[in-house]
Amino acid sequence: MATSRVPAAVDALLAILGAAPGLDGVLVLDGPPWQNFTGAERIYVGWQPSESPAVSLSQDFNGAGARTRDEEFTINCYAEVWSGGTDMQPRRSRVFELIAVVEEAVRATDAAPEAPTLNGTVLWAHITSGDLAQEQTTDGARAGVPFAVSCRARI
Repeated sequence: MATSRVPAAVDALLAILGAAPGLDGVLVLDGPPWQNFTGAERIYVGWQPSESPAVSLSQDFNGAGARTRDEEFTINCYAEVWSGGTDMQPRRSRVFELIAVVEEAVRATDAAPEAPTLNGTVLWAHITSGDLAQEQTTDGARAGVPFAVSCRARI
């Protein structure tokens, strides 16, 4: 019996994003950065540049009899786009293009009817929140969006 659908859902989200055609050339990373990456575009699954947990979850019995439980959880993610220049507008536009690809990747289509279930690991998943962060550094402009993929599962 599974105690949680979190590990399977995170793995499925990583697989879906890794195969998303709109993310060609974008680094899709499992968890926090572990080195200085040279790629200008990245999506982190299970990490945000704050004190947020990788995943927040809660469970409760779904009815009398205590045979199954409902689980709700949020996978915290982060998309960022860097450049060596100082023009923020292209970075801001591009990071929202990445978020749009993520959102499309977890929507049902004829080609991917199981996408909202993260390939059957949850009942549903969707992007529920995000914030735009912008920064100018000596290395250039950065736009980032911490975002949440919220899920519901039955265990």
